[in-house]
Amino acid sequence: MKTVSTALVSLAVLAAAPAGGLAQDQAPPAKRPNILFIFCDDHAYQAVSAYGFGLNQTPNIDRIAAAGMRFNRCLTTNSLCGPSRATVLTGKYSHLNGFYNNTNCRFDGSQVTFPKLMEQAGYQTAIVGKWHLESDPTGFDYWEILPGQGQYYNPPLIVNGQKVKKTGYITDIITDDTLDWLKNKRDKSKPFVMMCQHKAPHREWEPALENLSLYDGVKFPEPPTLFDDYSGRGKGEHEQDMMIARTMTNRDLKLAAPPALNAQQRQAWDAYYEPRNAEFRQRNLQGQDLVRWKYQRYLHDYFATIASVDQSVGKLLAYLKEAGLEDNTLVIYSSDQGFFLGEHGWFDKRWIFEESLRTPLLVRWPGVVKPGTVNGDMVSNLDYAETILEAAGVAPPPEMQGRSLVPILKGQTPADWRKGFYYHYYEHPGPHNVPKQYGVVTERYKLVFFYEPQENYWELFDLKTDPHELKSVYDDPAYQDIQKDLHQQLDQLRKDLKEPAQDAPETMIGRPAARAAARTPAAKALNTWVLEYKFDKDSAAQVRDASGQSGPGLCKGVTLAAGRNGGLAARFEGPAYIEVPKARTLNPAVGAWTVEAIFKADQPEGVVLAQGGESNGYILWLDNGKPCFTVVGGGKPSKVAATAAVTGQWTTVRAGFDAGHVWLAVNGETALKAPLAQPLERYPSDGIQIGADLGSPVLGQEHPHFTGLMESIRIFSGVEPD
Repeated sequence: MKTVSTALVSLAVLAAAPAGGLAQDQAPPAKRPNILFIFCDDHAYQAVSAYGFGLNQTPNIDRIAAAGMRFNRCLTTNSLCGPSRATVLTGKYSHLNGFYNNTNCRFDGSQVTFPKLMEQAGYQTAIVGKWHLESDPTGFDYWEILPGQGQYYNPPLIVNGQKVKKTGYITDIITDDTLDWLKNKRDKSKPFVMMCQHKAPHREWEPALENLSLYDGVKFPEPPTLFDDYSGRGKGEHEQDMMIARTMTNRDLKLAAPPALNAQQRQAWDAYYEPRNAEFRQRNLQGQDLVRWKYQRYLHDYFATIASVDQSVGKLLAYLKEAGLEDNTLVIYSSDQGFFLGEHGWFDKRWIFEESLRTPLLVRWPGVVKPGTVNGDMVSNLDYAETILEAAGVAPPPEMQGRSLVPILKGQTPADWRKGFYYHYYEHPGPHNVPKQYGVVTERYKLVFFYEPQENYWELFDLKTDPHELKSVYDDPAYQDIQKDLHQQLDQLRKDLKEPAQDAPETMIGRPAARAAARTPAAKALNTWVLEYKFDKDSAAQVRDASGQSGPGLCKGVTLAAGRNGGLAARFEGPAYIEVPKARTLNPAVGAWTVEAIFKADQPEGVVLAQGGESNGYILWLDNGKPCFTVVGGGKPSKVAATAAVTGQWTTVRAGFDAGHVWLAVNGETALKAPLAQPLERYPSDGIQIGADLGSPVLGQEHPHFTGLMESIRIFSGVEPD
């Protein structure tokens, strides 16, 4: 069996280098530098071989460290994809840039961002890859982004506002399109800012086909806290839902294939995974043996996904050299936050704990940064905007809250550099049930306040005596003076950063009291129409929402046809579907929910309407001609199905859910009911589609598009009508 080497060549280079930058008499280049900003999603620092953990190999990423500076203490302000990206753009914390969470926030593109300032200073600006901020990018001459989270295989993209779909693997596509802009589309008389932002290695960690076997047979070392029992800590740690043992889905573990694979890709995928999956099923593992298998599968896929990113970095660096741009290009490699690789038995991020809080940061700037230097100062993604601006000779605006890293890159850490760092996470209720939290981090200690759900509590960790953060020493008499000092630091940081005493209303996500009230019998009085699609004119769906606004949906291949009684209906054929504008929907996680569809199906299989994915969402669909309704909360599906087929006839279906049941009624008959295993806990990541289930499918695998006629779709808040 293979083992993972812990002695990497790049580490030897770094170990031999002194910690510090160039001497003060070495000035930066007179010419303004180009900026290549390479940003990944969920790339743990443990998974960059330059950091010395020996888990995997990233030789091309390591080249940036070997030729520049490796930061060992880069911290993120809010360990979540969208909020981190908003901070990178604005140089501001979530409470000032307005993007708190991935659930109900939309980035305000009118505010000042570093790309806008660089554009005004004569730079060409471009972004290719993951955006995940809901609104369209601003401040870029060229933008090509993934809608939402994006998908690994054959992804749809949005290029300067136009939707396109490409065939291939997402990391390769982002790399090729980045290079295409650099080579063919930019104005070469101007310096550039290119933000190359990979989806990888985000969940579900789907590797490129050529890398499936890259770590085949490797047995990864288990972290000492893989079977953490969370003793010595509070309610939040005990009640989280991000465990390798119980949270991972079949898609995560590759026991189900990605639905977006084409036939050729699926054949290669199955050829690799299916024999291994068959062996796994035959073994019938239980308990810790099952957890160990899941852990090994998780790391195998995660690291194989990163391998494509490393290959991408190699291609980008090669282009800079070939084009003569290497010496005058500032290259930054980082990720939106850290990630758990089995520590505490977890995957994902969100916590103030080290593996989540800390993110990789590697910077190469020829003539400014001495090759192979290592820095231990407390820096942050809050500092990226100011650093890029100063490197280009642009003064950061006063509202930015970070500090430029340029002095540190020159080996001249300011005497007043931060000794304490403020962290704040807002997304609860939400995926993985991690409580809201804020705290202060110093070189040795962490003080954190967990709030909402109802049981608020404090924790204090001594990183010197407890590097794995296993036991809170809050209220321990031995730490009385330290605890008092940390409280004072935290209060001062919140004041200096203009943090409000109470969270803004935008941070409130379906609070438990609101959800409970919405699911009482009084909710029957709501029945407020949220959305109504009527297919009656202009060859497009006309939508009316609760505010009285109206406008077309995003129709793809939908046409008008003769309906019932001389009216019109929408015809869905082949890949046709309608994407509902997300801003027009209310949150189905807040209360009871009802959908109504009037249709005539030509085929016995097809999706009528869907929202969300296999861990959190709902779908109205046809199975062998029979209407079915499935709700998935916390990865637990609840299904109710009609007893008779309706193919070829006009049918009215109502379906929905409340606190305890999922239900379905066909043509006014008595509703069929089934117990609801678990309600939705957040706004689904994927928006609503009519006639299809795109992105992450609710049923866990791709289901056919609807074929036939639809007269109307209505969605409203409320419970089953009397």
